[in-house]
Formats: sequence, C-alpha cells, structure tokens
Amino acid sequence: MSKYHPYIDEYMRMVEENEIRSCKEQKQLMKFLRWKLDQPNVIIDAEAIERSVNIPAPYFPYKLFAWQKFCNAFIFGVRYDDGSLVFDRYLYLLGRGAGKNGFISYNSFYMTTGHHGIDNYDIDIVATSEDQAKTSFEDVYNVLTTKKFEEKMKKIFKISKQLIQHNGTKSKLEYNTSNARTKDGKRSGAIIFDEIHEYDDYSNIKVFTSGLGKKPDPRTFFITTDGNVRGGVLDDLKEEARMVLNKEMPDSTLFPFICKIDDEEEVHDEKNWEKANPSYRYFPTLQKQMKNEYRLLKKNNAMRFEFMAKRMNLPMEDTRNEVATYQDRLATDQPIPEEIEGSEAIGGVDFAQVRDFCSVGLLVKYKGKRYWLHHTFMHHTAPKTQDINPDIIALAREKELLTVVYDESITADHVLGWFVKIAKKYRIKKVCMDLYRSRILKEPFADAGFEVEIVRRGPQTHAILSPLVDEMFINNSIVFGDDPLMRWFVGNVYKDEKANGNIEYKKIDPEKRKTDGFFAFLHALNLDDELKEKKKLKPLKVRVF
Repeated sequence: MSKYHPYIDEYMRMVEENEIRSCKEQKQLMKFLRWKLDQPNVIIDAEAIERSVNIPAPYFPYKLFAWQKFCNAFIFGVRYDDGSLVFDRYLYLLGRGAGKNGFISYNSFYMTTGHHGIDNYDIDIVATSEDQAKTSFEDVYNVLTTKKFEEKMKKIFKISKQLIQHNGTKSKLEYNTSNARTKDGKRSGAIIFDEIHEYDDYSNIKVFTSGLGKKPDPRTFFITTDGNVRGGVLDDLKEEARMVLNKEMPDSTLFPFICKIDDEEEVHDEKNWEKANPSYRYFPTLQKQMKNEYRLLKKNNAMRFEFMAKRMNLPMEDTRNEVATYQDRLATDQPIPEEIEGSEAIGGVDFAQVRDFCSVGLLVKYKGKRYWLHHTFMHHTAPKTQDINPDIIALAREKELLTVVYDESITADHVLGWFVKIAKKYRIKKVCMDLYRSRILKEPFADAGFEVEIVRRGPQTHAILSPLVDEMFINNSIVFGDDPLMRWFVGNVYKDEKANGNIEYKKIDPEKRKTDGFFAFLHALNLDDELKEKKKLKPLKVRVF
C-alpha cells in the first residue's frame, strides 16, 4: 500500500534507497516533500495524477519514466484543502538529453484537453531562439499529424505549424521567441520557459507572466540545463531552490527538481552521470554519445566546459570565487544569545544611491564568535527599476529585516534612527563608513554623539580583511541569526584575485545582486581589533563579619 501515491512513492524509494544515483538536491527534495505532504491541509488527488499520465499515453511514442511520473504528481495532483496548487512554479534543471522537452510536450498536450478540466487554458512556450521554442511545440504537432491518429485528431484539434487549438476547450498551444514587446495582453494558463540559462534578465519573463492569473491553476515551467551565464535568471532560481529545500522559504510555490553531479571529480565515473540525467540508463544512444564526448575532454578544453555545464549541470568554476559556500552561509543561522546585549559594538553602513538600498549593522564579539546584527532600508522605487528577486524581498520584510522607505529618498534620519534605537542595547564605540557616505552622515551622527570612522574600500583593504572573512565562514564562527537577506548579500559577492595577490570583493551583478549588507559588514570588520569580548562579571565576594 502506498503512503502518498505509487508514482510518488516509487521515485522516492529509488532515491532514498540509492537504487539510482542522485545528487544532494534530489535527496533534499525527498525530505522536503515528505515534510510538505505530511501537512494536514495538503491533499493528494490520485485521479488527477492518473489522468495526467494515462490520457496522453496512447498517442505518444514514448512512456514517462519514473522521475517524470513523480513530477506529474506534483503538477496536477497535490493541492491544499482549499483547492489551490501547492506548487505552481516548476524548475526542471536536468542534463542535456534527459527528455525535458518530451516531458513538457506530453503535459502540454494534456493541458489543452478536456480531461485537464479547464477551458481556454492557453499554453505559451517561450525561448530565446525560434528553433528552441518550436522543439516542444513540434513534438505535439508530430503526434497530432501522425498517420495513425491524423483523422481522429483533425476532429478534435485545429492544427497548423504555428498554432494548435483544442476544439472543445478552445485551449491553444503556441511558441514564442524573445521579442517580448509584441506579447502583451496574453491570457495564458501556463507559461513554459525553455533553456532559462540563456536569460540574463527578466524582461521576457515579466511580459509573459503578467497574463497569468486570469485562468484557474496558473503554472510556470522553467526547463533547462545549466549554462555559463552567471548572475542571470537561472542563478536566481537556483538560489531560491536552495532556500526552499532548506525550508527557509516555507511558503514558496517553487517545485525545485534539480539533477547534477555533486563534485567535478564525479564526472570520471560514468555511473555518476545519472545524477545529472535520471533518464541516462534508459537511452543507449545517449550513452554512446556521451562516452564519445567524454573521451574528448582532455584534448579539448572548450568541450570540457560544455560537457560539465550541459551534461553534468556543474559549470566549471571561473576566476570569480565565491566568498563562502552555500553551506557555510547557511551555518550563519545560529541563535543570537541575549547575553550579548550590553556588549561593545562597531557599527557599519553602506549604500550607494539614496533611492536604492542601504544596509546598517553592528558587529559584536562573544565567546569566540562574531555576531552581525543587520537591517536594510530599501527605497520603494528600487524593485520597479531593477530586476531584484521579489521573493527575497518579501521574506526579508516578513522577518522585519528590511524597511521599505516611501519618502523621496533614504536619508540620514533613517540610518541614524536605527543606530539611536539599537544603542539602547549595545555600547557602540564607532560607526564605520566610506568617505563618500560620510559627507552625508558624519555631521548628524556626530551631533547625536556617535564617533564616525572613515574606512577605505578596494583591493588593498579587502586583501587585509579576506583571511578573517575566510576563517569566520569556514569555521562557522560568524553568526547572522535567522537572516536570509544577509546570506543573500554574501552570495551576491565574488572574490576577484588580482595578479599581485590582492583580493577585491565585487558584485556578481551591478543591479539584481545587491551587496550592501556585505559591504556594511566589511566596513565594521576594519575595526575588528578594537572590539573586546563581553566578559562575564564575577560576583563580588562579600566578607561577612
């Protein structure tokens, strides 16, 4: 007897009992989904799951694999008791050749039919090139026009090489390219973004998703291999996926199905290849092709980069080294003890534009660890003019880590007000900022009784601080508390190694990847040596006469 549904239970067993080799993210997904499915307000619609797999089956020249049936269960059959979908955004990050397009074609066909249960449920496939956008569309077209079913399908669908429409539901399937300006006004039920690794901004995504919500059960699919565009849409989705799998975003509707190898060395054992491609064992032709590609790796460096990014979903590291691994960033989520109140503290401030972001914080030492107490101010226009991940902003506001400023700009009063309030709990020795911001902040801070320290930024300063930053993250001795915004800031910075050995911390992306919290933290670290740990006072010995 199955616990959830046979399709769910089977693939969970395959992963959890190591019947197939799977990556860390797959194992995390199973734990996360068990936690989600065991919640009392989650229901599983077995009939809907079965329909999604069985209805298209007679018409398609292939059957769904275990991982595909598993994914279908969460597309069509897992809901809350109010009828809403538990997941309505789906990330399928799999190695090239896994059958992503065939899987999406199968479900696109199903979602146009009356068996899906929603009329006028239009489906738009979007890609940066016409050839890519047509891939899944043509899979469906070929099914409908095959000789075996052609006469039957002509009665059910209107079929052309640009549009497929079900006569009963009026649901349409179309493909679209990147000319987003011509696509306003759509009323889609589902959007499929193909090869999302090629998207370096959200312009296309915003236009297409703006039409969602006019039909029941809106869904967004992201199907892709990994790629070499860093700081783009895929990196944002991967970061959100990490947070979802670690239960940092418990209300997220993203279903993160990620398949990859865990380490570069794993590529040398062919048995590990199914970590990135769960369909690998079923495709002899693919196996032969990938073995041929692998033999070329040592001779052709470009081929190695391509194989690692597209086949293994583990792009090779470039010179932009991360400040801290994701696990080390996650380790900053440690409790902040009440005992640190009353400690000496060094303040830090960083912001570049008065209508953007501004981060403030206090650095405290206690029992061999450093504690960074942070807050960020965001001007209300910032998300409207930049492609900032809205989920991290919503989460930060919910946790009261971020304040939206609706005034003309972020002013000295906003920054100073935070320090005045927190100074009631901590003894602030100095507040660190760079020369540029000190021209605005130094006088009001001095008037309020705070001593301002002007600190330098750039390669020389960063080279001095880098060993301390590395040590804190590696030893898990830097504590942010429950602060996903601060962890996001750290993840948006990379270390640029100069020819002379110096280190400079830089933004991965000048707009989307905000870093203010990290640089405020760096400013405060300049005076780390001046901080003393709070000592526990020994009780006085009173002589009794």
